[in-house]
Amino acid sequence: MHVELSDEARRYIGRFDDLTGVTPRDCLVEGDRLVFLVPAGEMATAIGQAGETVEEVERRLDKSIELVEDADTPETFVASALAPAAVNAVTISEQNDRVAYVEVPEPDRGVAIGANGRNIETARTLAKRHYDIDDVQLT
Repeated sequence: MHVELSDEARRYIGRFDDLTGVTPRDCLVEGDRLVFLVPAGEMATAIGQAGETVEEVERRLDKSIELVEDADTPETFVASALAPAAVNAVTISEQNDRVAYVEVPEPDRGVAIGANGRNIETARTLAKRHYDIDDVQLT
């Protein structure tokens, strides 16, 4: 699936690449927060030892940074987008719309939803952009 990036998102991807050596596949610009989609297997490089690399990126860009690791399947992708919440299972239903139903243990529901619904909205946006999933619902 082809993702259209704004000029601003492209600039942030370039800066992130320059600072970390990792080229994100996507960037969501959400006010004072940037969400980068990091290629599978490159999360440790993007974070750096003890989080030093991502902290430096936050300092240089003066933004809060969130990283989501890319995945090969829509189910794994949705689970990754909701991390650090524990996800027991993801089921994709294609009855009318394409919906990802995510089984999350009760203690992790708040983490999956995030403050003001921010985490689940980010998961919904990324899932739509990369796997044409219309909605993400917690079960």
